[in-house]
This record gives sequence, C-alpha cells and structure tokens, in this order.
Amino acid sequence: MGPQEEQIREQQKQSWNKFSPGWKKWDKFNMQFLKPMGDAIIDKLKIKPDDHVLDIAAGTGEPGLTIAALAKNGKVTGTDLAEDMLLIAEANARDRALENYSTKAADVCELPFDDGSFTAISCRMGFMFFPDMQLASDEMYRVLKPGGRIATSVWDVPDKNFWVASIMGVLKKHIELPPPMPGAPGMFRCAKPGLIADIFAQSGFKNIAVEHMTGKVDYTNADNYWQNMTDVAAPVVAVMDKADEATKAAIKSDVYEMIKANSTNGRPLLDFGAIVIYGEKVD
Repeated sequence: MGPQEEQIREQQKQSWNKFSPGWKKWDKFNMQFLKPMGDAIIDKLKIKPDDHVLDIAAGTGEPGLTIAALAKNGKVTGTDLAEDMLLIAEANARDRALENYSTKAADVCELPFDDGSFTAISCRMGFMFFPDMQLASDEMYRVLKPGGRIATSVWDVPDKNFWVASIMGVLKKHIELPPPMPGAPGMFRCAKPGLIADIFAQSGFKNIAVEHMTGKVDYTNADNYWQNMTDVAAPVVAVMDKADEATKAAIKSDVYEMIKANSTNGRPLLDFGAIVIYGEKVD
C-alpha cells in the first residue's frame, strides 16, 4: 500500500477502536439488524463441520461465532484492525462456550497467514472500508485453499438504505459536508453494480454469484434511533462534533421529525439493502 492507504488504515483503526464501547452497548441490536446478511453469507458458504474459516472485519464476532457453532470439528479465526472490537468478540465466544473460535488483530491487506490456510472466508460489511480493495481480495485468495469459498456482503445504494441515508441527508441540510475523495472508504463505496464481482474476478475467483437483498430494521422509537446513530455511526458523530449547540439541537429535532414521518404504527421500520457476493478458488 502507498502512504495514503496506510494513513487511511490508521484512521480506520483509531475510529473503530474509539467506537467499540458503542458497539458493545448496542451489540444485541446491531447483530440482529445485520443477521440477514450474515445468514446469507453462511448459506452461500455451505459450512462443513471440519471447515477452517477466516472471518474478516469480524467486529464483535458475527457471523464468525455462528459459523464456529456449525464448524464443530473445525475452527474460526476472526480478524479485525481494531483490537478493542476483537476483545468483545472473544467475550461473546466465551459466553457461548465456543472453544474453536479465536481472534487475531490484522490488516486485511497484509494477512498474517500462510498460503492456503483456510477452506472458507466470510466478510460481512467490511470491503467498503478497506483502503485497497483489490489488494484485500488478492490476500483473501492467497490464504484460501484450492476449492475454498468466499462470501462477502456490502451495502447497496443509498436509496435502498433509508436507515442511514436519511440522517446523512439531515446533516447535509445543516452542515456543508465536503464531497468524499474518489475511491475513499465509505458506506456506499461498493454499491456500484459489479464492483466487487469484478474485483473477485481480477483476483482469480471463479463461479462468482451476486445477490441483492432488502429488508427493514426496527428501531422501536426515535430515541433508540438517535442513540444508536450517535453511539456507533462514525460519520454521524464526526459531523455532529463540528456543529455548535444550536445546530446540534436543530439536527436532532429534524431527525426526530423524519423518524416520526417514516414510522408504522409509531415504530420506525426503516429500509436497508445489501449485496452478497460469492466466489470460489477453483483447483
């Protein structure tokens, strides 16, 4: 990686470590929200009892923990840049008595594993934050055994993700946000049709399949939505930190109005959309 990518990596590491307390606080909610994407990854990978699986961008543990429960005679290694996130994953593994689950802090662009170490790789909502996505994919290909499988999920376009696009729209109304640099890490960086599939193909993956999925996330009420977003959504917090108190109050008021206008029987059921991409390292 070049100096710019290395700088992005360090910023990502600091950010995820900083927000790890919020992710721990909201772990049950966030994991329920993200479960459909994890389930889709697991379904694509067709986990076997003796699989050795690498879960990249593991965060607080899923879908690696669920995979570990399925690969009873195998093992799962969860990797993430943020050591503090992995501490939560390890605690979750202990709570579920999963002795075949371990973690290792690592950069996906420099995986500390030998060639052909794993039979499968899972990566839920990680690719869009990797400084060099092609290098990350190449590294995943390298550490997979011949015949190995890979499945990843990324966020689809903003129009399909009202749960986060809506609050970002409110923020832009009150604060002028600089446009992101082309190719910079971000929520919707991988939404371009065929982007991850093309990256997989460039790495050498075959039998690539792409699936779009949609659903709704239930935030229960506006208070939960606001607290969740300001505890775990780094882009939201970064913008709020730049606002004065009057602007913060105006943003919060507009967000609550937005949630009220998009609630069903008083409950905010907000749209999300994701893309799941699968590939194989053919013998």
